Amino acid sequence: MKRILVVALLLMNIYAVTAQNTTKNTDVASANVKSVEGKNINTSTFNNDGKPFIIDFWATWCKPCVAELTAIAENYNDWKEETGVKVFAISIDDTRTMASVGPFVAGKNWDFEVYLDPNSDFRRAMNVNNVPHTFLFDGKGKMIAQHNSYAPGDEEKLYEEIKKLTGK
Repeated sequence: MKRILVVALLLMNIYAVTAQNTTKNTDVASANVKSVEGKNINTSTFNNDGKPFIIDFWATWCKPCVAELTAIAENYNDWKEETGVKVFAISIDDTRTMASVGPFVAGKNWDFEVYLDPNSDFRRAMNVNNVPHTFLFDGKGKMIAQHNSYAPGDEEKLYEEIKKLTGK
C-alpha cells in the first residue's frame, strides 16, 4: 500500500511539471494590429530575442501618453545599449485620427516600433481601460510589471525594473 501511494504521488508530481511546461509561453495577447505603414501584424509575434520588451498603449490626444513616450524616447538609445530592451508603442487612435499617428511619431522622432489598434482589439485583449498603460515583459514574454497613467519619473522606475531583468 505504501508503494502505491509513493508511486501515485510521484506520478502526480510528474504530471504537474509536464502540465506546467505545456502552458502558454507568453502573456502577450493575440490580436491583429497594423504598422503605421499599413502592414498587418499579429501581436503574438511580439518578442525581443530573449531580451525584455515594453508594450505601451497610448493615443495622440493623450497628453500623459505623449509625455511618457517622450521621456522614454530621451533615454531609449542608452536603455537599448545597456539592456537590449525594445518598445512597442500601440496607438489606440480610432479610424478618424489614425492617419495622423505616423506623422505625429515622425515629428516626435520616436525610435519605437509603432502599431495602430483602431478597433481596440489588442487593447481589450490586454484589459487596458485607460491610457497610458505600460506593460513590461521579460525575454520569454512573461508579464513582469504594468502601470497605468504617468507621472514624471515613472520612466526611471520602469528602467530599474528592466535592469533587474537583465542583471545590469
